[in-house]
Amino acid sequence: MLAPHSHDTADKVDSALEASRDGLRALWISLAALGATAAAQAVVVAFTGSVALLGDTLHNVADALTAIPLGIAFLLARRAATRRYTYGFGRAEDLAGIVIVLVIAASAVAAGAAAIDRLRHPADVDHLWAVAAAGLIGFCGNELVAQYRIRVGRRIGSAALVADGLHARTDGFTSLAVLLGAGGVALGWTWADPIVGLAITVAIALVLKDAARQIYRRLMDAVDPETVDKVEAVLAETTGVKSVGTLRLRWVGHQLHGEIEIAVDPSLTVIEAHAIAVDAEHRLIHAVPRLVRASIHTDPADQPEAHRVLAHHN
Repeated sequence: MLAPHSHDTADKVDSALEASRDGLRALWISLAALGATAAAQAVVVAFTGSVALLGDTLHNVADALTAIPLGIAFLLARRAATRRYTYGFGRAEDLAGIVIVLVIAASAVAAGAAAIDRLRHPADVDHLWAVAAAGLIGFCGNELVAQYRIRVGRRIGSAALVADGLHARTDGFTSLAVLLGAGGVALGWTWADPIVGLAITVAIALVLKDAARQIYRRLMDAVDPETVDKVEAVLAETTGVKSVGTLRLRWVGHQLHGEIEIAVDPSLTVIEAHAIAVDAEHRLIHAVPRLVRASIHTDPADQPEAHRVLAHHN
């Protein structure tokens, strides 16, 4: 009430661009942080000859490179809608999420294969203290990146960025495997490193399940049922709305779109019914986070024959 605001199309586009800028900023900061982490580990690999640490270093490099498909997706999402892509290009983020899920799956397979190979062919590791320190650096770097990506992804509504944050977290667990494995080897337990590696493989698989489920739900246009309840509650409190009919919500990138049918007094004029629909959309945009548009269709209340001509299409 104290600050001017608007919900014109131009303002909605500016909001979307700002969200994409936040996403891109998170990606590039993450890329720099993981690059620095991998570089520090590479120095240790050079004078210890640790194969496990080499694998972790390469894994961190691969994780940093997942910023590329997400960066491309965010840039595509900033393009204006066209006559072919009438909803814009926000779905590119979800496609990038699929790539990230595949990368996590590949990480799980690689970690499991490496652990099994180490069980079959034990190898000595020199300068265990340096390897352990590098593993700790890898964990700290990945966890900081994971928290940052997940926080920004949830704030702007990007499932792909959240999935990428979960991937960074799995890499942190892999780094901890290096640390714990080095400790076990120091105690003379040559089997410690591969056993911990198998345990981390299970942890990666669990994170993979969560990330895949999140991306699957987004691709299937799933929304939080509480969001649907919120929309219904707001509409029920809107003056002039007699009831709520069909209600559909879907994510397009990190923006939420709605298609809703409401019933109004059949004696209203077109102008009056339109005013109720506009007021309802305005209330929803204020009340529902990330909702940028709600196409609201008004029906005359208590008129079951209003859609009779369409009945044979249902």
